[in-house]
Amino acid sequence: MAKLSKLLGTAVLLSGIASGVSAETLKLGTEGAYPPFNYVTPEGKVEGFDIDVGLELCKRIGAECEIVAQDWDGIIPGLLAKKYDFIIASMFITEPRKEQVAFTDPYYMAAMTHVVPKDSELTEFTNDTLKDLVVGAQAGTTQADYAVASYPDADVRLYPTQDEASLDMASGRLDVMVGDMLPLLDFVEKTEDGACCKIAGAPITDPKFVGEGVGIALRKEDNDLRERLNKALAEIRADGTYKAINDKYFSIDLYTMQ
Repeated sequence: MAKLSKLLGTAVLLSGIASGVSAETLKLGTEGAYPPFNYVTPEGKVEGFDIDVGLELCKRIGAECEIVAQDWDGIIPGLLAKKYDFIIASMFITEPRKEQVAFTDPYYMAAMTHVVPKDSELTEFTNDTLKDLVVGAQAGTTQADYAVASYPDADVRLYPTQDEASLDMASGRLDVMVGDMLPLLDFVEKTEDGACCKIAGAPITDPKFVGEGVGIALRKEDNDLRERLNKALAEIRADGTYKAINDKYFSIDLYTMQ
């Protein structure tokens, strides 16, 4: 078995392939800072919806998978440098990213949203309504691209992780935060810090920014692995395994957003 890789001091190993069989070993890259999709527990384990789906797909294709945590801004370069074999980290399938990497079929759909303080009266989000306000988003994401493009007259501040943006939102240093809808719903509904705030405005569904859904990224030359993952994804959708994982984390079906 290949030596367990560690980035950010975090890695776990999936075993359980049939006894006595020498299984393929793959490395699964993720961020580890995007709850409830991927995050690091106090015990140092990487867990979350992305991880559960990824490890189930590994099992279906007969592979042992090592989880490698990588800062978001280096996650595609890490893939291209062969630090891991595929990325499952809630990555939107967009045209600019497709120029660098290949994607599987979507494993969930997505929308973005705004978060504001609970006493905020903002309901419409335009460059005029956000002029001179402080808007936060995670750097290197489609949410950041949206904030920069949509609110040029705002003070847009970008953060290395979503957690850091959320902390500044909770601390009153941001007037508005733009992010992926599901993690931000989790933030405002389930966390102590999120009690400060509320979701506001219509969901952001512009395909220019949310793309074709969320997919698993691979190197373009790894078409065989992409096809195997697509087949495994179809299997877990069909046999109810995907739904069981989904329901562990969310009250709506991420695949249909209903």
